[in-house]
Amino acid sequence: MATKAQIARSQKKQKYSTRVVNRCWRCGRNRGYMRKFEICRICFRELANNGELTGIKKSSW
Repeated sequence: MATKAQIARSQKKQKYSTRVVNRCWRCGRNRGYMRKFEICRICFRELANNGELTGIKKSSW
């Protein structure tokens, strides 16, 4: 879980484009971030298992 200061710093307009940090909108995590869904892998799994992400289905074979 990211601190409030880290989340606030990442939302601020950065001086250089290389400093931009992608963070999950639910928990603020910056690692394991999925650009397409704008969330981290952990939140993605929780939402997908609850059926809250449209078009996502757990695979089994």
